[in-house]
Amino acid sequence: MWKGVVVAYIVVGLCYFPVALVGYYIYGNKVEDNILISLEKPKWLIIAANMFVVVHVIGSYQLFAMPVFDMIETVLVKKLHFPPSFLLRFVARNTYVAFTMLVAIAFPFFGALLGFFGGFAFAPTTYFLPCIMWLVIYKPKKFSLSWFTNWICIILGFLLMILSPIGALRNIIVNHKDYKFFN
Repeated sequence: MWKGVVVAYIVVGLCYFPVALVGYYIYGNKVEDNILISLEKPKWLIIAANMFVVVHVIGSYQLFAMPVFDMIETVLVKKLHFPPSFLLRFVARNTYVAFTMLVAIAFPFFGALLGFFGGFAFAPTTYFLPCIMWLVIYKPKKFSLSWFTNWICIILGFLLMILSPIGALRNIIVNHKDYKFFN
């Protein structure tokens, strides 16, 4: 499991960091939340990038939404007494996906909203709580490489948790007059 996680993070890093660095180098602060909007040419790059996004979202969305799918189906079967079936799963899951898509399309500041809530929810659970748990459980020797690495991740994760919602809220406030729903 550990090797799989390490490989997964390496692959994710190799995919996202070059896009972030090259995008910032080319567009600077003028890059859109969705870098694909900033692309103008060549056409083949825009098409390829959009195809990769579709493939990525199809796989990751199914994985990350699985607990929500399970909760919805459990409520429908146990509380509302629907018979468990393929049709129930198909309709419930597609309705949820359509609803989340509608919300994402409706809110023009959805990217900033994700950054706002992501700073509160995902930064702690992803960046520094696992490091705190590691330090508490394994008690590495003070000032060892593992100890330093975990403390650096804790500090950076805490800063991210504080700065991300502030930056996202600033973005929403600065751009609020330009927002148009379903645009």
